[in-house]
This record gives sequence, structure tokens and C-alpha cells, in this order.
Amino acid sequence: MVKFSGCYTALITPMTRNRHVDYEGLQQLIDFQIENGVKGILAMGTTGESPTLDWLEHNKVIEKSHEFACKVLTIAGTGSNSTQETLEATAHAQNEGINCVLLVDPYYNGPSSMEIRREYVEPVANKFPEIQVIPYVIPGRTGTQLFPQDIAILHQQYPNVRSVKEATGDLKNMELTRQLCGKDFDILSGDDDKTYTMMLSPDIQASGVISVIANVAPGSVVDMVHYMLEGNEEAASVISQALQPLFNLVTVKTQEQTPFGPVACKARNPLAYKTLMNVLGMPSGPCRQPLGKMTRAGLELVLTNVRKVYESNPQILQPVADTFGVDLKDRLYNEKYLEGLYYA
Repeated sequence: MVKFSGCYTALITPMTRNRHVDYEGLQQLIDFQIENGVKGILAMGTTGESPTLDWLEHNKVIEKSHEFACKVLTIAGTGSNSTQETLEATAHAQNEGINCVLLVDPYYNGPSSMEIRREYVEPVANKFPEIQVIPYVIPGRTGTQLFPQDIAILHQQYPNVRSVKEATGDLKNMELTRQLCGKDFDILSGDDDKTYTMMLSPDIQASGVISVIANVAPGSVVDMVHYMLEGNEEAASVISQALQPLFNLVTVKTQEQTPFGPVACKARNPLAYKTLMNVLGMPSGPCRQPLGKMTRAGLELVLTNVRKVYESNPQILQPVADTFGVDLKDRLYNEKYLEGLYYA
């Protein structure tokens, strides 16, 4: 079984203008990740828009990602709110030679933690003992949660359940997971802005991150995690602070005016990052509907934050310029690159 340690990228799925999967762009993005030192990629997580790809597309993206990422670990996002679909997707991943899958908590239908354990994770872990099963706990997106107690039971009963992607935002919850699951269990950060704290805390001891911002700044996230694993907290802290503006973009919140009064608008992952990647000239394309575009106010927040990084720590984004042959100053300050990226 894999011992998780380092930076793994929750990969964006690039699209063509008509919202078909861009497989040429997918290979370019994966090559970029490998060149910048990530330990692996997650194909078809929610950052990859798994809810809006049909299962034929879903499986093909996993196949091609594994083919393109042959030098690093591939984690297949096979989770669903249907256990049967998850079993079928996991069987497909295994047939492709993939030995790690990520199972997001079943969204919308709202099973209890016990049901998630008994009716969702257990069937997969039991049927595929050679596949490492990583529960993904993100209640803010799923409306349900696999609790540490049930994670500990799974870890006790199944050797192939020895890690979790933790995106509860609740440090006490993470501490309880560590306490109940022991030192041989890997806690991976699912929130970029909490990775440093999770790895620093002696009561959590996260071993790495499955990162969204690594889509545009893989080298810096790799370095931050590497320094933390080495015990160089000062060097890691410098990078974490430099990356803070990019952390702010995973979810972008604005207040928009309508003829009937103001409304809150939340551009959730991956919308802001796909927008940013379009601005930077990376393979990205649009999101699948019902995700659409950002508002102009939201786009301005994206630009403000990425310009802070470019102006204060240009080395963070330099690999984008080197790999994709773009002029970052031109891309970040020229209005023409914003065309079509926001609602008029």
C-alpha cells in the first residue's frame, strides 16, 4: 500500500470551447505537474468536474490521465452518491492498473456516518482488497460526513483503508482522527489554506496535500510540503504566506446587485481556478454547466490576488510562463484576455 507523503494535485479537467474534454490539454497539464515535482495526480475529483461528466467520459479521463502520468501516482476519483456506480468505476480503475481511489462522501442523499461506512466504503474496500481506498470528507460540499470513529473502524478492519482526504476545516475533528487511527494512518489536507497548520500540528501530523492551487503553482506547493516534512517550518512558512493570495481563490465570494436587491454570489471550485488558468494562457476552457462564469467583481478579486503573487513573488508563477510560453505581465494586465470570462 502507498505511504502518502508530499503534494498530489487535484487536477482540473480542461475543456474545449464547446465543453468537450480537451485531452491534448490534459496531457500538457499533467506534464506540467510532473515537471514541477508533484508526487501524483487525482483524476476526476470534484475539482475535475466529476459531477458533470458522464461515466464514459469519466472513465476515459481516468484512463488517459493514468497513461499521461505514468511517472507518478494516479489516484482515480471513483466516488459517487451511488455505491453501485462507485463499484463499477473502481473496477474500471483497477482494470487500468490504478491502485488508489478517492471516495467522496455520498452527496445529496445524506447517509449517516455509519451508512457511509457500511454501505459505501466497506463494499469497495472489501471487493477490492488490492486497491487503496481514500475516503474524502468534505461536508461543506456533500451535506454529510464520515466521522473519525467510523474511519477508525474502517482502518482497523481493512488494511487498504489507511488514509483520508480531510476537508472538514475542523482541526478538532482532524485531531480525533489522528488519535483514533494512530500514527500509521495518513491524513492528507483537502484545504490548501490549512495544509501548513495541519502538517505543523503535533496532534494532526498531516503528511501532505491533495491540492487545488497546485494546478497553477505546483512547484511552490511541492516545496512548502517538502520543507514541512523536513522540519524546516520557517522556510515552509515563507512559502505558505507567499501563496496566501492563491489560497483565497478556491472559493470567491462577492455581493452582486439585482433589480430586487443585493444577493451573495459564491464562485466555487473549480470556477475561479479555471478562470485564472484561462487568463494565464493554460489549457482550461469553460466549466460544464450548471457552473458558468464569474461576475466581473469576482474576476477582479481573482486578478487582484494573482497580481499580488506576480508582483511580490514572481518565481511562483514563472513555471507557467516557461512551460506554456506566455508573457505573464501581458496576460495579467491586458483586458483582452478577460473577454468572455465573466457575465456582462
